[in-house]
Amino acid sequence: MIAAPQTPLSLQVYRLATGLTQPFAKPLLEARARRGKEDPSRLGERLGAPSRPRPEGPVVWLHAVSVGESMSLLPLIEALVAERADLHLLATSGTRASAQLLGERLPERAIHQFAPVDTPGAVARFLEHWRPDAALFAESELWPNLILGARARGVRLALVSARMTARSARAWRGQASAAKAVLNCFDLILPQDMASAERLAALGGRVSERLNLKRLGAPLGCDPAELARLRDAIGERPVVVAVSTHAPEEALVAGAVAPLSPRPLTILVPRHPERAEEIARELVGYALARRSVGEAIRPDTEIYLADTLGEVGLFLRLAPIAIVGGGFAPDIGGHNPLEPARLGVGVITGPSVANHADLFAEMVEAGAALTAHDEAGLTALLARLMDDEAQRARLGAAALAYAAAQHGRLATALAQIRPLLPPP
Repeated sequence: MIAAPQTPLSLQVYRLATGLTQPFAKPLLEARARRGKEDPSRLGERLGAPSRPRPEGPVVWLHAVSVGESMSLLPLIEALVAERADLHLLATSGTRASAQLLGERLPERAIHQFAPVDTPGAVARFLEHWRPDAALFAESELWPNLILGARARGVRLALVSARMTARSARAWRGQASAAKAVLNCFDLILPQDMASAERLAALGGRVSERLNLKRLGAPLGCDPAELARLRDAIGERPVVVAVSTHAPEEALVAGAVAPLSPRPLTILVPRHPERAEEIARELVGYALARRSVGEAIRPDTEIYLADTLGEVGLFLRLAPIAIVGGGFAPDIGGHNPLEPARLGVGVITGPSVANHADLFAEMVEAGAALTAHDEAGLTALLARLMDDEAQRARLGAAALAYAAAQHGRLATALAQIRPLLPPP
């Protein structure tokens, strides 16, 4: 057993407060399930009650909150499975969309469960059942009961691709002793950028070299037959695809494309497909087809609303350039541009990319991404690219080269993670 650090008063109060909320956890989760925010058939997992038996042998637990973070863990999961035939992997996440995608993509010897809510009872039930030997938390998942509870049970802990925003750092500075106690539970902290490294170190974390898991990964897959069918439906029309969009980006992209001649087919892939009805209302006046209800792309279709999950790789293969969402929306901070780059698709972003500032800056410098500052700027940029096939090709080639150069970082990360794993 590894002794947990001395618990400061603020974390003792947090544990007491979350303990008092335990009777309300189930009805609150049930209410969320009625709103579609939780899987009603798996609420027990959120309360720490497993739906699967623990496999025999060592278990390494990997945790992320949502779709992007969960997908970023897949290269690490696949590498661990390939390297250690004796290991079983437990992947936890907190959203229905991430659960669905992990369920589809996890390799053999990897299990998905919903993460427990951070109450003492749920955490204890989860840890007592799964008894992980090591745990890798992705990005900014700093749940005190979960982390301190795992450390107290002797779990070796790593915070990988660690992210600490300026806002989160300010909040944690108000509880400096709590921040230090939580961060000191980690044997290894691999920050994803220099700003996060500095903030984590200022809060008392012992940081190592940088690792951004979202820079890793294989190209997204697709159904070849469906790709051929969609290409036949589109024909010779130019295509503009926008992925991981948020409000008001769908309307902004549609407005930016409308003046172009010839007018491209616009494919919108919202970050949250459940917004499809809202998006369709905002785009009244456009000839729109929705994928989720089986509406076909016709010659007069102006916008194809790709309101499904797990098909981003399909839609990216239909266009030479992709607008990556989150950069034109307030308070989002941009999304990972490497998904299109891995397919040789050039990237356009908006100006607000604080979550991936280093990545976008490097890609812009490498000629792998371009920035538009508003709707008019996006129209001008798209018009230039439509008229210049050679520039489109250079943008896509630079994006592919940049993405390929990132994959060597996985070997460096594995070298630091291996000492935390149980012996073979």
